[in-house]
Amino acid sequence: MDTTLLPKDRLLLEAALDAVRAMGFKAQLVQEKPALGRTHADALVRLTNGDQEILYAIELKRAVKPATLGALLHQIERLGKQALVATDYVTPQVADALKARGVPFIDTAGNAYLNNPGLFVWVKGQKPEVKPVAPELGRAFQATGLQVLFTLLCDPQAVNQPYRTLADMAGVAHGTVGWVMQDLQQLGFVGDIKGKRKTRRLFQPQRLLTQWTDAYTRLLRPRTLIGRFYVPTLEGWREWPVTKYKALWSGEPAAALLTEYLRPGELTLYVEKLPGPLVAQQKLLRAPEPGHMAAVEIRRRFWNFAGDPAQPDITPPLLVYADLLATGDGRCIETAKMVYEAYVARLFEND
Repeated sequence: MDTTLLPKDRLLLEAALDAVRAMGFKAQLVQEKPALGRTHADALVRLTNGDQEILYAIELKRAVKPATLGALLHQIERLGKQALVATDYVTPQVADALKARGVPFIDTAGNAYLNNPGLFVWVKGQKPEVKPVAPELGRAFQATGLQVLFTLLCDPQAVNQPYRTLADMAGVAHGTVGWVMQDLQQLGFVGDIKGKRKTRRLFQPQRLLTQWTDAYTRLLRPRTLIGRFYVPTLEGWREWPVTKYKALWSGEPAAALLTEYLRPGELTLYVEKLPGPLVAQQKLLRAPEPGHMAAVEIRRRFWNFAGDPAQPDITPPLLVYADLLATGDGRCIETAKMVYEAYVARLFEND
């Protein structure tokens, strides 16, 4: 793994620390890319206020939005109590959400929330001098590349499949796999293991999942939406004959089936094409009408590999996890953690 920050990430961190220094703190970069148990922070930073010194584990993130907040919160939780988000700009809405969840942050505009014994800082509403932009990502994190990453994260052993097989599993062109694998090797997520037979291995899958979830929410997920429909009630959704129409539950209904913890407030289905008979059978409407206010999202399936035969009506749990985080809703984020611990984390147990 590369133990140094990219130049653009170092510039972001220094700009955020400069904003903190303008508040009267001393801020020192202690280490880049430190290992913290089985995960990694982007940096360790020491903030000094008088005689008080606090060591923070930094998570660098650009363009934090409500839709990407869930993924960020889960990553921050894995960094422990001294985690600190450093970003380009935190809107008042996101600032309130982070503060409500007790997540400290600093940004380059001078907004901040720090809450330690003897130290409390709460600044929001400061405007950035330069409009924040979405992070620049390699080709592996563009829409079709994200389909390949999804396949690898669902089955880390698939990294050794022939490119053509992997392309078929991910639903992309053969050439796409080549440049995705090249990107992943340069980023340190894929490497060769020499032995009797040369094999490839997926490294840092949990960190790759964090980056995938963020990029999926911003780039791929919006492209999958076929339409939003409305029904009078969600009662009886478990009896919908979704497997008959090759449809799969994700998001809230899938989480309800996996955990028996969440009662869905919205339904999400992935399909190969819009199932007209199911739409007619359940009387789904394109626009809400009086008495038809419960929402049903129908999305395009973007992968071609089989799921768990024991759960034939549910998408891969990794997608359930990502769709829950993308809601930004507190109860869905809490359920996403349950799905992660029960189904997703075990995908990476040997890494």
